[in-house]
Amino acid sequence: MKAVVYQKYGSPEVLEFKEVERPVPKKDGEVLIKVRAASLNRGDWRMMRGKPFVARMAGGLFKPRKAILGADIAGTIEAVGRNVRRFKPGDDVFGDITFLGAGGFAEYTVARENVLAGMPAGLTFEEAAAVPMAAVTALQGLRDKGKIRPGQSVLIHGASGGVGTFAIQLAKAFGSEVTAVCGPGSLDLARSLGADRVLDYTREDFAMDGLRYDLILAVNGDRSLSEYKRALNPGGIYVAVGGSNKQIFQAMFLGSLMSMGGRRKMGILMAKSSAADLDVITGLLAAGKIRPVIDRSFPLSEAAEAMRYLDAGHVKGKIVLTVSE
Repeated sequence: MKAVVYQKYGSPEVLEFKEVERPVPKKDGEVLIKVRAASLNRGDWRMMRGKPFVARMAGGLFKPRKAILGADIAGTIEAVGRNVRRFKPGDDVFGDITFLGAGGFAEYTVARENVLAGMPAGLTFEEAAAVPMAAVTALQGLRDKGKIRPGQSVLIHGASGGVGTFAIQLAKAFGSEVTAVCGPGSLDLARSLGADRVLDYTREDFAMDGLRYDLILAVNGDRSLSEYKRALNPGGIYVAVGGSNKQIFQAMFLGSLMSMGGRRKMGILMAKSSAADLDVITGLLAAGKIRPVIDRSFPLSEAAEAMRYLDAGHVKGKIVLTVSE
């Protein structure tokens, strides 16, 4: 089979499109998937670069432990291993295989059935591949960490990327009033996804306009914790999702200190792959309450170029790799 392989950490030039051995389900509950599409995540970029260095603790200290990136996939079950009960050959599925070591940038991959969900009717493989990690992250950030409730005022900072576009839609589905912060090229997109108020960060500063929010979800946010805290109502919650090493460090270690004895909570989301949450997302997709946003698609053979496009920034929604028949 063809796959995008990397043997050392570095820039997109380390990615090679080459022939490799097709994987085989070996453990209980594993299935072989014919991959039809896979989407890029910032985590793929970090693993390719081997930065921050802590990422190598899971992926390999001096060189990649697994040679194929790709967590978000959509495809068709080709074969099943022992004791597989949820799926059969021919079923169309999608899911996040991060904690299985990834491997989605290939014509075939092996995954456990318990991280997969059946594809909802009406979605293309490309659309389905754009969903799992971003949508589940947004759901866990709003519902679990943010304790979102109907009628709350919610600010989505970084609203135009993969997580942000789902966060707008999910917050509206929860019955909240949503303010989206994004660049000038994404204002119409944010409105089309249901945002009640849209701020162009090049012209308006949410941290200085005097408005307060019950929940702030900062997706790769770039403001200080004190600025986010100042924009919260009493009893409000700030949730960091990704960001620079500095932002992650501050949210993890200073957030709890800033929350002590106060009425505003500051924290960070450590999202986890969840089949149960993916089933929730599947239901919302089927009901038409949320939809994936795809900025651009690339063939699998152009994964390196797709990575360069991701790193250039200002991606609207998701970048998808398509796998030919």
